[in-house]
Amino acid sequence: MKNLFSTLRKPQNIRRIIIVILIVIVVGAYLYFQKTNNRVQIDNSLIEAPIISISPSSPGKLTELDAVEGHMVKTGDTLAVVGSETLRSDTDGMIISAPDEVGGDVSNQIPLIQMIRTEDLRVDGTIDENKGLDALKVGQVVSFTVDALPGKTYWGYVDEIASSAKQTQLSFSISSERPTQQFDVYARFDANNYPQIKNGMSAKMTVFTNE
Repeated sequence: MKNLFSTLRKPQNIRRIIIVILIVIVVGAYLYFQKTNNRVQIDNSLIEAPIISISPSSPGKLTELDAVEGHMVKTGDTLAVVGSETLRSDTDGMIISAPDEVGGDVSNQIPLIQMIRTEDLRVDGTIDENKGLDALKVGQVVSFTVDALPGKTYWGYVDEIASSAKQTQLSFSISSERPTQQFDVYARFDANNYPQIKNGMSAKMTVFTNE
């Protein structure tokens, strides 16, 4: 053991050890750069689809409600009856909102039933304008994870990048710092391949910008 310590304490060996440590640090930094380069991380993401709102053409009394939240419907299925008007589904989809208010008055200005097309599910991510937005393009490969389904990675592609910033309520102050704007980035995936992914789930996505 003494011989080992004596050997390590020699100046030439100390220099060698320092060189080895520096090489390890440089290689580690290079590998980390390679792993993170050409990737944009969007942690603030959500699984969602465009909402289809259904209302009667005129106000009336809700006499029948066939739509049930969470149920799948087919094109032409009866959803509700308001007065003398029968509301039917114009597409296949899933009911996400259908308040049971049979016997009550229904407005034609407020959606009575809301539904989505499951094939239209997308990952909707919000990214700061200075966090890699300029590197994003439609068609780039995307991987994403879903908080409710840990340990699994799913794949898709960038389908749309918002052309304008999200509308936020700005607070004015005497500070000269400009507020950072945020933009929506949408990634499409094959919902038929991932039936376990549900509307409203929280997600994180990574965009591979070198694709």
